[in-house]
Amino acid sequence: MRRPRLVIFAKAPRLGAVKRRLGRDIGDLAALAFYRANLAELARRLGGDRRWTSVLAVTPDRVCDQTAMWPPGLARQAQGGGDLGTRLARVLRAGGGAPVIVVGSDIPEITAAHVARAFDALAGADAVFGPSGDGGFWAVGWRGARPWPPSGLAGVRWSTGHALADSRASLGRGTEIVLTDPLDDVDDAAAYARWRARTR
Repeated sequence: MRRPRLVIFAKAPRLGAVKRRLGRDIGDLAALAFYRANLAELARRLGGDRRWTSVLAVTPDRVCDQTAMWPPGLARQAQGGGDLGTRLARVLRAGGGAPVIVVGSDIPEITAAHVARAFDALAGADAVFGPSGDGGFWAVGWRGARPWPPSGLAGVRWSTGHALADSRASLGRGTEIVLTDPLDDVDDAAAYARWRARTR
């Protein structure tokens, strides 16, 4: 089996372009600082793990080669066009038979142990999701032992409480899906305050 692949999805860390909902609550500068720090820490924490190959998948595509913008030490690839579901599906089906897990870059409490458990769960199923408390997910993975479903991640109501349920349904009835550890993203002031309280 080919080496598992971990893909970290990231947006260009620019003022007003990332964590916009959080920015409305705590200010755009503070939201950008949070995003930059979290992305750098995530790359450091997960990127050097030898159990998988780590890649940073970035958007927009035109900034992929702007080295100073991104954490060092990780290979980068462009996400390509389309909505989030199209971009995720593109990465997941391109594993060439190797297991692939995609994580977001705004989940501050992801550890290598969380990723390892997600890969372990994926070994016995077609797909894995890491649920988040808002009805979305922090991770999605595909084992690669069978072709990616044609409708996979199409028609998902992103940024709503239906995102996980819609994503699971889009993979079809014949797809064996498992859930791994729940983790929360930081999208608003309340989530930011809870995260700060846990890390003090």
